[in-house]
Order: sequence, then C-alpha cells, then structure tokens
Amino acid sequence: MRRSIATVSMSGTLSQKLEAIAAARFDGIELFEADFINFNGSARDLRRHAEDLGLGIDLYQPFRDFEGMPDAQFKRSLERAERKFDVMEELGCPLVLVCSNTSPLSLNDPARSAAQLHELAERASRRNLRIGYEALAWGRWVNLYQQAWNIVDTANHPHLGLILDSFHTLSLKDDPSGIAQLPGDRIFFVQMADAPLMSLDVIQWARHHRNFPGQGQLDVETFFEQVLLSGYTGNLSLEIFNDVFRETPNRRTAVDAMRSLLYLESQVRQRLSHSAHNPAAPEAAAASRALQRLDLAMPPPAQDLCGYNFIEFAVDEPGAQALGQTLSALGFEHAGHHRSKAVDLYRQGEIQLVINAQPGSEARQRFEDQGPNVCAFGLSAADPVQAANRAAALLSARHHSPLGPQELQLPAIIAPGGAVVHFVHAGTTLAADFDPVPSRPGPPADAGLTHIDHVALALANDQLDTWTLFGKAILGLQAGESQELADPFGLIRNCALSNPSRALRLVMNASTSQRTRTARQVHTTGRSGGSVHHIALGTPDIFATVRRLRERGVKWVPISANYYDDLLARLDLDEALVREMQAHHIVCDVSAQGRFLHAYTEPFADRFFFEVVQREDYDGYGAVNAAVRMAAQAQARPA
Repeated sequence: MRRSIATVSMSGTLSQKLEAIAAARFDGIELFEADFINFNGSARDLRRHAEDLGLGIDLYQPFRDFEGMPDAQFKRSLERAERKFDVMEELGCPLVLVCSNTSPLSLNDPARSAAQLHELAERASRRNLRIGYEALAWGRWVNLYQQAWNIVDTANHPHLGLILDSFHTLSLKDDPSGIAQLPGDRIFFVQMADAPLMSLDVIQWARHHRNFPGQGQLDVETFFEQVLLSGYTGNLSLEIFNDVFRETPNRRTAVDAMRSLLYLESQVRQRLSHSAHNPAAPEAAAASRALQRLDLAMPPPAQDLCGYNFIEFAVDEPGAQALGQTLSALGFEHAGHHRSKAVDLYRQGEIQLVINAQPGSEARQRFEDQGPNVCAFGLSAADPVQAANRAAALLSARHHSPLGPQELQLPAIIAPGGAVVHFVHAGTTLAADFDPVPSRPGPPADAGLTHIDHVALALANDQLDTWTLFGKAILGLQAGESQELADPFGLIRNCALSNPSRALRLVMNASTSQRTRTARQVHTTGRSGGSVHHIALGTPDIFATVRRLRERGVKWVPISANYYDDLLARLDLDEALVREMQAHHIVCDVSAQGRFLHAYTEPFADRFFFEVVQREDYDGYGAVNAAVRMAAQAQARPA
C-alpha cells in the first residue's frame, strides 16, 4: 500500500513540506489546494519538484459544495471542475476529493446528487481522472460513509468512488464495521486521523485537534481493519488539521507521521493474523487476503517491558560530587566506579542510578547544553535485541556507546529530544562495568526505597504528541487519562503512559503558559524534547523511609497545614494518621481500590526532584495533589 500524507498536516512552505515528507520516506502526498495556490511556481514546476523527491501527487483536495445543487449552481460548478482538471493534468494527479455539500443552497435529493456526481465523473473520465466522494462529519445532508456510498453506488460510474476518513466516521460514533461489506475496488482513497476525545463542535474539533494514529483516543485500528477486510488496495494516507503541528518543525512531524502509519499497520496486522488463523472466525478468509496487502517487513511485536533497570545523569565534576551527596542522603550506596570512565554507580533495593561526568562524552555535551539532567534510561526487557529492533523498524535511530574491554553491550536507541534508551535483560546489574567501592563504616545506608515507580517529563507543548506516540509505538505503553493541573502560574496538561503490568510508568507534563515551573524547565533545557521533571521512588513504608531520610538531612517540600485540615474534611482518614502525614509533609490520595502516599524532596540544581511514594492498590499518580505540590514549591523553602 502506498503511504501518503496531506500537505496541510505540517508547517512550512510547500517546498519545505515536500522535502520533509520525502525524507520520512512517504510515497506520495495529498495536495491541499491552498498550498498549491500559495506555491510560487506552476503546476508543472511542482510536479517536477515532487518527482525529483520521489513523491507522487496522489490526491488533489478539496473540491467543495458540488453535488445536490440547483441547476444553475451545478452548471457553474462543472465549469469550476474543468479548471481544476486542467491543474490536475499538469500536476500528474489522478484523483480529486469531493467532500459532501455544506452549502445552504444544497438540496436533500440523493438522486440529484448521484446524477450530478455521475456527470462529474464522466467529464473526469475523458481525461483519465477519477472522483472520490467523501462524507464530511458536518455535511448538510450527507455525513455518514453509508450515505456517501449509497450515492456513489447509485451514480454507478467507474471513475467515481468513495473516500473514507477515520475522523469523519469515528467523531460521529458511526459504526465502521459496515466498511468491510463495501467493495474494496470502489473505495478510491483512505485517510487516517486520530484525535483526543473532546466536547467540541465537530468542525472545531476537526480543524484544530486531529492528530496521528496512536496519539489520540479514537478506535482507528478497528476502522483500518475494516477497510482492509473490504479488499481495499489503495493509499493509506494521513490528513491532519492541528494547530500545534502547524508550528512544529516539519521534519519531526513527518517522522511522527510515518511512525504512526507503521505502528497502525503493525497493530492491525496482529489483529488480522489472529483472525486469519482462527478458522471459526467469519472473516478468516478476508483477513488472510488482507494480510497479503500489508508490508511483510513488520516490526517485531512490542514487549511488556519489566521496568526501569537504571537511570543515568549527565553532570560535570562539581555536579557529580553534589549529586552523589544527594543520593547518599537518600540512602543509596556508592557501589562502584567505572573502570574506564568518570562514571559512578549508586544502588538501593532494585534501583540503579548512574552519575556520568566523563569529559568529552555525549553525556558531558548534553550537560553543557542543558545543565544537570537525565541523559539515559535502562529499560528491562525479556529480549533487548528484539526491543531495539522494533524501535529501529519504527524509525528510532540506533545508538552505539563507546565500549571498553569486557563492558556490557546494551542495545540502545535515541528517544525524542536525544536521551538514550538502553534495553537490558531483566535482572541485569551494571556491576560488571564498575570497580566496587568499599562500603563505608557505620549503619547501612538503605532507607527502604525499593524500585523506580515512575519518571515524569517536562515537555514543550509541541512535544506531547511526539512522546505519546513514542511511548505507545516503541515502548508498548498505553495512554491513561489526560488531565489539566493547576500551577500557580498557568495550567499543566498531564498524561500518563504505562504498560499492562504497570512495571513501567511514564508521566508527561506540558504547559502553554511560559511562567509555570514546567515551562521554565523546558526553556532552561532548550526545548530539547523532554527533560526529566522528577523521579518517583517506591517504598513499602513511606513513614519509616521519610523519617530515616530526614535524619540523614534530606529536605522536603513543606505542605500547607490547611491541606491537612481539608484532607480530614474530604476523606475518611484517621486524624492521628493525617497529623503524622503533616509532620512529615506527606500527601495522600484515595481511590475506590486503595490509596497513594507521597512526599517531595527539594529540587536538585533547580532541575529535577525525587518523589517518595507508597502505593496501596492504587493505579494513579496523586494528580489531585499536584496543585498542592506546585504551589508549595513556588512559595516555600524546603523543610
């Protein structure tokens, strides 16, 4: 299947868009009419430019308000269409999109619409062009694909077919299952778009908030599966209207776009394969045929990753000393010094933290660009090579670290923004690369921290969709509920990703305000694509852990006494427990299944902080307390 994308989906001039689309290895484009009108060149010039880049101009769109019109308007529309056909011939474009009529002059007369589309198709056939008819979600008389198909079927012209768009179908909650019953050769083009679920007028939703498959909440996989079951063999294309994408660097958008199609194809291929190998499934034969139309070079399936194996920090020499002291205060043992680099290993429970201060390294360059930051993650996987191969198949760049003799070789990729993600065999320790550091005399350093519960990122607003797709497609995570959190200086959009086992959790925060702490961190790190905002460390007994850490000098963000009085009013909690929480600056959230206790340390170098958490059959992140934490960080000195 040819993969294509509408030029309206990204930022830049038309030439810049084409170059980004070609670099992402698309086969063709949907040429949005406004992009051509604003192009400083002829249709032939554009055709040559696209051909030089290896791109076909597969669809010209949109042609509006045509069918179901009174005779006088219909005659003028035919003249308008002939001029568009002239342009299409010069472009070498074989297909034009005609969207269902929204004009107040249009008539609710399907027979008239069919006859007028037949006449349009007849004229197109004289030039060997084709007409694709699409049901707009806000069409005056036709807004469902079945209505559009009935008109196309009635018109009965070989140069007239149906165009399907996932957004127009799914935004109206129309059932896509009937698509499989349509004749695939009469479907001329398929456009895919996802979107977050929003309570908006459908036009505003469509024109400002669509995104790529895997970035939203629509069931695009079922839609595409039904398209393939119909026998469709044409383009798989993207048509995305999104205000953020219009200002995002188009190379990143193009990579996200191609990754989204590869991800969609891989997900649907798994579904079709299951049906094809189930003789009892009524669609088994159709699923088997559909599999033959998908790219055979599908990426390996996503693994249920086993959690964070390690986190690596990039610092300079003074930063290494300061961060080492911070980790020691948090109960981490200085377990080793790297055999060939200025890198140190700290451990506690299952947690491995690495401090990298190696001069001339990629970590040092990242430090010089951003200050102290997390430069790498190690994720535990049953098959690290397969995990890295999937990532590479879905357009993540591989990463190769310089290795000394007998050092661990970990398959790795580059995450959005440049951090390195290593895939590590579950249970692997990093000790092989480090010379052990003798234990200090005195009581054990351990403070009861056992594992990394989650990592939170601070993102620019235009990076949230990129990271959502990366987490779902590359890491096999699932998106949770998106929420808005109140910082004293603006709103934070928050979204969490996790795998089915909940061993790996990633929280993303983005702010449109430039005054929030999240936005300031993004600005400080140069909008690099995702800097770690905080790291949550799990413990089975938060009270014992916090007491121990306070004794070791750890400073906590102080929480207002008013919060605890309100907590007693809101939740059915024992007052003695609440007062103990107050004494240790621990906050709490309660769900129907359990509760979540957590406390926040002061930030390190004003870049990131640590959160100590205790989960008790609770699946969230204490979002109700985020505003409390952000207000406390904004107004008080650590306690």
